[in-house]
Amino acid sequence: MNQQLAGFAPTPVTARMENHGSTMLKVAMATGQDLYARTGSMVAYEGFIQYEPNPPAARQAASQWITGEGAPVMKCSGDGLLYLADYGADVIVINLNNDSLSVNGTNLLAFDAHLAWGVEKVKGLAKFAGQGLWNVGIQGTGWVAITSRGTPIVVDCGRGEDETYVDPDALVAWSPNLKVKGKRSFKASSLIGRGSGEAYQMAFSGEGIVVVQPSEDSTDRLRIRN
Repeated sequence: MNQQLAGFAPTPVTARMENHGSTMLKVAMATGQDLYARTGSMVAYEGFIQYEPNPPAARQAASQWITGEGAPVMKCSGDGLLYLADYGADVIVINLNNDSLSVNGTNLLAFDAHLAWGVEKVKGLAKFAGQGLWNVGIQGTGWVAITSRGTPIVVDCGRGEDETYVDPDALVAWSPNLKVKGKRSFKASSLIGRGSGEAYQMAFSGEGIVVVQPSEDSTDRLRIRN
């Protein structure tokens, strides 16, 4: 039996964050290298790792978060290996090098605690989406893990002058330096199924990337704050 399961055993550590398969994140934890992770995402760990749900620093940074009274992240600290997942979603590991990323809150799985972050309002969408759209902005040098409901596509917006249009519910992340604006359209087909008759898209232009998942996940988003 051990031989049959050998292919699923943990692999040697090669980086702070890496994939174990396509749907699980492995984090090499060490003293002084704390991590913020989505609450409830821990599936296993080795060594001595402690968890602090809704830590004070996270509450302050995520004061605009609307998914509850506290920020839906936990602080992880200690030494060992930590495994995280989000209901079988694909995991994408990104190593920021003095860079920044804007991430949909439901797609943010984990990030180094020393990175600067906060909840920010997406500019240019308020008049199209009521009170606006809220995302998590992360910047600095360190590791970030995001999720996608299926294998995502990464669109390089710097390849041409044409704008890139994305359904907000399929959007995972994008480069914050991109220009964003809203577009409203009306088609008879949008009256079918979940559509309300009006369709909204986010238009991106400039140099940068947009990560799009093959799923319109409209649940538990950092979206409209009452």
